Amino acid sequence: MFGLRLAQISLTWRNHRRIRTVRTFPYNELHLVFAVPGDLATPTGGYRYDRRIIQELRRLGWHVDVANIGDSFPFPSIAQRATALAILSAMPAGCPMVLDGLAFGALPEAGALRSRTPLIALVHQPLALHSGLDRTQADVFRESERAALAAAAHVVVTSEATARIVIADYDVPAQRVSVVRPGNDPVPSAPGSNDGVVRLLSIGSVVPDKGYDLLIAALVTLADMPWRLTIAGDRTRNPAAAAQLDADIRTYGLGDRVAVLGAVPAEHIIELYLASDIFVLASRFEGYGMALADAIGHGLPVVSTRAGAIPETVPPEAGLLVPADDPIALSQALRRLIGDPHQRRRLAANARAAAAQLPTWQGSARLFARAIETIGK
Repeated sequence: MFGLRLAQISLTWRNHRRIRTVRTFPYNELHLVFAVPGDLATPTGGYRYDRRIIQELRRLGWHVDVANIGDSFPFPSIAQRATALAILSAMPAGCPMVLDGLAFGALPEAGALRSRTPLIALVHQPLALHSGLDRTQADVFRESERAALAAAAHVVVTSEATARIVIADYDVPAQRVSVVRPGNDPVPSAPGSNDGVVRLLSIGSVVPDKGYDLLIAALVTLADMPWRLTIAGDRTRNPAAAAQLDADIRTYGLGDRVAVLGAVPAEHIIELYLASDIFVLASRFEGYGMALADAIGHGLPVVSTRAGAIPETVPPEAGLLVPADDPIALSQALRRLIGDPHQRRRLAANARAAAAQLPTWQGSARLFARAIETIGK
């Protein structure tokens, strides 16, 4: 079935290519195509990474063309896949092309473009590792992304943990993988509240990966403690997860203690960090965890899980990490910090010290550029 579908896609793609003209472009110039699945302004960590890398590459002198190949990924229709391929095949021949993994992993037929242009895969998180997939869909994604990565001249990942996964599970040679962690901007430290109420903050799209169901289940057991929770994140990416979060809050009677804001403009996110005492993220997997790094930058103690790259993002002295999918352990960690202001202050001080070691966006862009420049050398 999957093979038949790919054959249909391939035929449609060839028909699109017949009506496109291709111009060549010298590869030795600082010119790059960055293919993204949808609107670059989408409020998620992955799109934010793409935006900032593009911005900083341009500051380094690169000419970056952004190609929006459609917002239906990673579940595009045959027609949407054909449109995406037509857009990509019209890009300048010989010009390096970065393909965001949310699209490339579900579009392995784009690998055929490697004969005309160097392809750089950008993997934020392997598609098969997203929560909420059934085994069949996860297997389809794994096969699809393995084929896509095999066609890439180079693979950029956002953490050492993801690098290990693509090398071990997707058969990508280590010499073709570069780790380019997200950068950070200098930000003020959160002062902490002083009214006896401990303010918790969780930031991330309302999707199964972020484990908001686990967080609510953990907080139900802490009704005797003085806390308030604010959740900020796009509620449109998985309507079922958003509906479940609302239902859980109603079921457990937490409406007066949990505020769900939806997507918050970037200029207001900093206000949420500054008004908080603890950052909590119950993720089932993180390819890096940009919100966690932002929390550390603001000097907030962190409560999170050991899933994916989180142990590499959160220094052990700056937070408490528990097993993923374990609301009891999460509840116990939160109880410790909510009830112990001295430990909160100690972890906050350690987070502020760790913030000085976080990478900058300028440094990350230089590493990204180096990964592109080494292709073929």
